[in-house]
Amino acid sequence: MKISDLCRLCNSVSGVSVNWLTLPAASSAESGTMPTPSPHDDVEQAELYLRRGRDAMRRLQEASARIGAVAGTAESADGLVRATADGRGGITGLRLNPRAMRLGAGALGRQVTEVLQAAQRDAETQTKQIVDGALADTADLPPPPGEDFIRERVDQIARNLR
Repeated sequence: MKISDLCRLCNSVSGVSVNWLTLPAASSAESGTMPTPSPHDDVEQAELYLRRGRDAMRRLQEASARIGAVAGTAESADGLVRATADGRGGITGLRLNPRAMRLGAGALGRQVTEVLQAAQRDAETQTKQIVDGALADTADLPPPPGEDFIRERVDQIARNLR
């Protein structure tokens, strides 16, 4: 059942128009009262908020999937050592050219460490770009109505019942 259907049902049963998400218009100078926003306006606002929230969740799930597919790579200058890291920084691959065994243990160790770290940095850069894009996509989400807003709406409805 859609929010609009629930609102229509509540309004028809109670005989009171319940408006939750639309801010009231400025008070009318002629009547001295604050007009009650249309239930249709509140329903549209609620549905828009839900739609935008669902879209944001979908984009965040897509970003998470893209992070799962990240493969940061690096290779030593001489091409003897290659490494791959995933979007969470874990090492997923290390390849040593057989000629790398000719290097001394210390030199090979340093080269492996440098290449592993470079692969992790590459994965981190790719992940950061994905996260930054996802956060930018969700930055325009409106905050949910707060307790004060809801309380004011209930008080307004109660005043309208008198």
